[in-house]
Amino acid sequence: MSTPVLSPVTTATPVTPAATVEVTARLLRAATDGTVPPAAVREVRLTADWAGPVTGPLAGEEAVQAACGIMHVHGRAAGRPLPLGVDYAATAAGVLAAQGVCAVLFARHRGLGLGEVRTSAAQGALLALSQYLAAATAPPGGSREPGAPGGATLVSAEGTAFEIETLDPEAWRGFWHRLGVPARSAGRGWGPFQQRFATAVCPLSGELRAAARAHPLAALRAAAEAEGVSLVPLPDGPVPEVPVEPVCLTAGPAYAPVPAGRATGALPLTGVRVVESTRRVQGPLAGHVLRLLGAEVVRVEPPGGDPMRGLPPLASGGSVRHSALNAGKRVVEADLRTAAGRAAVRALVADADVFVHNWAPGRAARLGLDADDLWRVRPGLIHAGASGFGDAYPPGSTPIGTDYLAQARSGLAAALRPAGEVPAPSLMTLTDVLGGLLCAHAVVAGLLRRERGGHGVRAASSLLSAAGLVPRPAVRRRARSPLELPVRTADGHLHLGARTAADLSLLARLTGPGTADPRAMAARFDRLPTAGWLERLALAGADATEVRCDLATLPGDPRFRDAVDPAPPDGHATVRSPWTFA
Repeated sequence: MSTPVLSPVTTATPVTPAATVEVTARLLRAATDGTVPPAAVREVRLTADWAGPVTGPLAGEEAVQAACGIMHVHGRAAGRPLPLGVDYAATAAGVLAAQGVCAVLFARHRGLGLGEVRTSAAQGALLALSQYLAAATAPPGGSREPGAPGGATLVSAEGTAFEIETLDPEAWRGFWHRLGVPARSAGRGWGPFQQRFATAVCPLSGELRAAARAHPLAALRAAAEAEGVSLVPLPDGPVPEVPVEPVCLTAGPAYAPVPAGRATGALPLTGVRVVESTRRVQGPLAGHVLRLLGAEVVRVEPPGGDPMRGLPPLASGGSVRHSALNAGKRVVEADLRTAAGRAAVRALVADADVFVHNWAPGRAARLGLDADDLWRVRPGLIHAGASGFGDAYPPGSTPIGTDYLAQARSGLAAALRPAGEVPAPSLMTLTDVLGGLLCAHAVVAGLLRRERGGHGVRAASSLLSAAGLVPRPAVRRRARSPLELPVRTADGHLHLGARTAADLSLLARLTGPGTADPRAMAARFDRLPTAGWLERLALAGADATEVRCDLATLPGDPRFRDAVDPAPPDGHATVRSPWTFA
C-alpha cells in the first residue's frame, strides 16, 4: 500500500526523516491493510518533519537529540552528553505520524471533518522526555537532577556484558549473597538500581561489579535463577535475533456499531472512552497519548492509589513523574485480587470502547479480564495488552518485562553504542516510551478496524516489538571520531553537524594552528563559550547545535514556546500534544 502524501503545510520545504517514512509506512500497512482503501489513506495530508513547532534549525536526528535534551539524559550515566546511535526521535515521529493518520481516518468515518495531521521528530523527542522534564521543573526542593554517573550493565569473568532485573529487594540481596557480597553492600546498591528508571543513572559500587567479574556467566545465571532474578546477556550485534511484528491485531466478535456520523469535537478520539489498568511508564503513557487524542480515560488504581504517586520529586502532594503521564485521567480504585474489584472493572468496561493493560503474561486470564472475558460484557471492545516480550519466549521462561531487558534482548543496546564500546542499554527509558506509543497506535488502529469492520479487536504490542521498530545498521556498529561526539566548550557542550565534523580543514582553521588530529581539535573547543563557537561556525557556513544540558531551561527557551508549557506555581512543565489536526 502506498504511504500517505507528505504535504508541505508546516514549512515551505519540509524534510521528512527517512526513519519516519519507514516506520510510518510499516505501521500503516499493518493497520489499514484490507480495511481501508489506499486512496482513502492518501487523502490524509500528513506533515512529519524534524522541527515541527520548534523554531530554529533542527536539520537532523542528532540536532534534535542535542537541542531537546536526549543527549543529556542518555549521557547522564557516562557523566557527559552522548548521542543515541540510532534514529530514535525520528522513529517516535513515525509512530506518531501513523497514529495521527489512523486517528484522522477513524474520525472521518465517524463524521468529523478532519483531513490533516502534523507532527515532528522534535515533538517525539520531547514526549519521550516528559517525565524527566517534569522532574527538572518541579518546585524548589525536589527539582535537582541526579549527579553521580554510573550504568547498570555488568560483566562476567569471560567478559560477557549482561543485564539483571528484579523488582524485589529480597531477590536482589539473595542474588548478591550467592556471589559472596555482604548484605550491607548489596543493600546500598538497591536504591540506585531501583531508581535508575527515574534518574537515568545507576552508580553501583565497585564491590558489586568486581563480584560479577569474579564469576563465569553460567554461575551468574544459576544465582539469578535461584533467586528469581532475570539475567539477559547483551549481544554484540545490533540486529534482533528474531524479527517481531510491531503490533498484532486480531478480530473479535461481531457487534452492531452505532451509525457513523455521530461524533462532534475538534480531536479525533472525542467521545471514545478508555479504561486503563497499568503501571510504570509503558501503559500509563499509552493512556496519556489516547487522552491527548481526545479520549476520556478512566484509570483503575489499587486501593490507596498507585504507589508511583509517592515517587519524588513532588508537587501539590504528588509525584510530578506520575503526573506527567496521568494528569487529566479520572481515577477509580479497585482491588483486582477480589471479586468485587474485578466486577468493578467489568462494570467500567461495559460502557467503554477500549481496555488497556500492561500486566505480566497470563494475569489477564487469571483475573477473568482477558479479551474473551470482556467481550462478553462489551462485544465491540478494543482489548489492548502491552507486554514486555510478547510470545518471544516459551511459557514459564519469559524474563521480567522491563525496558532495559528489552533493549538487551532486541540488540538495541548494541546499536546505541559505537564500535569498540561494550553494548549497554541506555538508562533513559527508550522502549518504555516507544512501547507506550506503539500500544496507543494499536488501539487507534483497532478502533479504525472496528468502525469499518464491525467487530471487537485484540491489540497486542510489547517492549520488544517497540525496540525492533527502531532502524539500525544491518551488520555491524560504526565507530565515531571525537568530533562526532559533543565537544566541551568553555560553558557547555556543542554538537557538530555531520558535514562539519568531517571537514577537518575547516575545523583546523577555526580552532587555531596545530595538529589536525580530531581528538586534539575537539579539545580546543573549550577555549570559547558555546555562543561564540555557534557564531564562528555560522559565519563559516558550518552547522552545529548547542547541547541542552539542563532540562529546566527548556520551557523558558522561546524556540520551544509552542511545544512546551511552562511550570505553573507548585507544578511542573508539560509537553504539549505532539499533533496538530485540521
